[in-house]
Amino acid sequence: MLFTCTILSFTACGSKKVESNNVSSQSKIKVVVTFNAMREIATAVGKDKVDILTIIPDGTEPHDFEPKAKDLENLNNAKIFMYNGFGMESWVDKVLQSVDNKKIISVDASKGSKSINNTTSDEIEEHGQYDPHLWLSLKGAKIEAKNIKDALVKADSPNKNYYEKNYNNFVAQIDSLYNEYDKKFENVSNKSFVTGHAAFAYLCRDFGLKQNSVEDVFAAGEPSAKKLKELTDFCKKNKIKTVFVEDMVSPKVSNALAKEVGAKVETIHTIESKDDNKDYIQCMRENLDMIYNSLK
Repeated sequence: MLFTCTILSFTACGSKKVESNNVSSQSKIKVVVTFNAMREIATAVGKDKVDILTIIPDGTEPHDFEPKAKDLENLNNAKIFMYNGFGMESWVDKVLQSVDNKKIISVDASKGSKSINNTTSDEIEEHGQYDPHLWLSLKGAKIEAKNIKDALVKADSPNKNYYEKNYNNFVAQIDSLYNEYDKKFENVSNKSFVTGHAAFAYLCRDFGLKQNSVEDVFAAGEPSAKKLKELTDFCKKNKIKTVFVEDMVSPKVSNALAKEVGAKVETIHTIESKDDNKDYIQCMRENLDMIYNSLK
């Protein structure tokens, strides 16, 4: 196994990497995160006191990622490891058992939140019982931000007030955005929208909305003819004007569905990859605005 046979080679070279860093880099807390959404949240709380490295490259599906030797090496030199949880990164436990860094603070960002369970036997068998897309909920992001804030305070207690201030500012932005769109969604009679894959259940829970999706929670495979007919009928019955598609999911079926029902296709953010240098708040504002406008 990669995890056991490569670890001995890391411990000897880890110190060299630390020595080669400059003083300003050494003074920052080294945080390793799994994918971009975790980076956005960690950046919002840690700002210029953290040095963040993302394991999963942009454009790579987190569900299917397999860590490499260099990823374990980076964890050997980190103070904090932040991951989403809810089964998003199925390899986390194995990796944490393999790294030669027993002082690392591991942060399950979903800790303390209420999960949405997968319902089909195929999804549960392949991916586990939970829908992992918590970060696409404003309420979920607040919980994830608190978990990383607590870890940063533990790792760097002299700067506790700095992290608390950043966290409170981030939460204030989230609350403002939530309150703005909660009022807007209350005033629309149509609560259903159509997406490329079922990534927005937690967002729907925030606002009492409903998603109907071309693909399942994990964007695995194309829908059946029966599913496509159901979606087509749903779109026509509910006068769906927009079919949303995500940047890492094939738009082919969504485009065909939109053409069939006379809708337009718009790209919605999953925040799994960096998008035009937009931060978390900017992406979520755009998501909520697009969904709201599709329901009016």
